[in-house]
Amino acid sequence: MAQVSVRNVSKIYDGGVMAVKDVSLAVESREFLVIVGPSGCGKSTLLRMIAGLEEITTGEIWIGSKLANLLPPKDRDIAMVFQNYALYPHMTVFDNMAFGLRLRGYGRREIGSRVRDAAQILGIEPLLERKPKELSGGERQRVAVGRAIVRKPLVFLFDEPLSNLDAKMRVQMRTEIRKLHLRLQTTMIYVTHDQTEAMTMGDRIVVLNKGLVQQVADPLTIYEHPVNRFVASFIGSPPMNFLQGTIQRVNGQWYFNEGAFKLRIVDDMVATLASYEGQETIFGIRPVDLYDKLFIAESPVESMVTSTVEVVEPMGAEVYLHLKSGRHPFIARVNPQARPEVNQDLDIVFDMGKAHFFDPKTEHAIV
Repeated sequence: MAQVSVRNVSKIYDGGVMAVKDVSLAVESREFLVIVGPSGCGKSTLLRMIAGLEEITTGEIWIGSKLANLLPPKDRDIAMVFQNYALYPHMTVFDNMAFGLRLRGYGRREIGSRVRDAAQILGIEPLLERKPKELSGGERQRVAVGRAIVRKPLVFLFDEPLSNLDAKMRVQMRTEIRKLHLRLQTTMIYVTHDQTEAMTMGDRIVVLNKGLVQQVADPLTIYEHPVNRFVASFIGSPPMNFLQGTIQRVNGQWYFNEGAFKLRIVDDMVATLASYEGQETIFGIRPVDLYDKLFIAESPVESMVTSTVEVVEPMGAEVYLHLKSGRHPFIARVNPQARPEVNQDLDIVFDMGKAHFFDPKTEHAIV
């Protein structure tokens, strides 16, 4: 297996459009690294530069011990799985999977062995004599993955491979790809715009925005300790709530003052936030950290806000409430037993130990 090292890589297109800006990443051997970000952030461009499908403007890419900048794709010992499957419609599944091996001069016996081994791993042995038009979307994606597996490459690259599948099939396929990584123990780099895929699949996550790396960490760290407002808003579903207000000290106690209500700041955060006294800050809290007072044994008044329900979204095991209090709307994820109704007033408890604060100018996390 191989490490992949991306060192100060940038991509500038004709006209001066910078798609990737000075990106540096170290992908460990056997790691499953996920690159996530909104459309147009440069994640697919970065993956294509690693594959050799895009030229690098500045920087270096190393695959194992080889500098790959000038190596053609066929000499980089990587295999790439695309969003659109890219299967040959006139070939059977067997021939699609075997095609790359034939081009490289492998013998018939070796080709047959590799294709059948990959088909067994992916559960597509009964499909080997079918053509792509006879397959479902999920089956076609398995074939595309199988075509990569038979190569036994140093590195697998996945470019949004599940985007064309329905929601149920996406859940199934992301589980299968994760199990495949555990079985093959191969270095994998996976690009997606879906933060749920990133959180559930990656050993580490790279959050990209406007060509710049925002944060690189394991999923739990990304979720619990986002380094800036963008990461906090992009990771998590529903997204984090943001309220603007000031930090105030009243009778020796510290509060976030939204204007229409105040929330007491926990003692552990006071030392960090004290320098923002009297200044505007951005307060963030996730919907899962907001509770209906009726289901909380102890609900301090200083962390409770009376809010009006504007929209109710039943999700089965939970309910998303779109609420309004003061100047800001926000979302709470609550127990469905509450059976809240539109225009109903609820006392919502904020878990201030889970609060986040961001600088309004830099949008970097304060605490």
